[in-house]
Amino acid sequence: MPLPQTLAKINRRVSNPVLGVFARFAPGFGIVIHHGRKSGREYRAPVMVFRRDGGYRIALTYGPKVDWLKNIRAAGSFDFETRGRVVTLTDPVLGHDASASWAPPGVRQVLIALSAEYYLQARPEN
Repeated sequence: MPLPQTLAKINRRVSNPVLGVFARFAPGFGIVIHHGRKSGREYRAPVMVFRRDGGYRIALTYGPKVDWLKNIRAAGSFDFETRGRVVTLTDPVLGHDASASWAPPGVRQVLIALSAEYYLQARPEN
């Protein structure tokens, strides 16, 4: 089972603002920049990310039902900040891999322990 949604709500208010400062530059992390489907408001979500298959693969540690994922799938593209630069990513595709074989070995063990079986794959815009 992925991390509980109660923890997600706490993180949104407490740890995400702090983690967001580091996630913009730290290897293996980034910030998903998306807009609400109804409000149009801009949101930022720190995530674990890795270059894979010509694009970026984002670990869905809270599972596939998070709001930011719904927002970017509805939009079809989103901005992503990583290592101090912003790139536009398109064609977001939900993937499933219970073994997290796509992740580096140390991260793989963490994802398996969290039961984070889902990921998002997106490619840079031309």
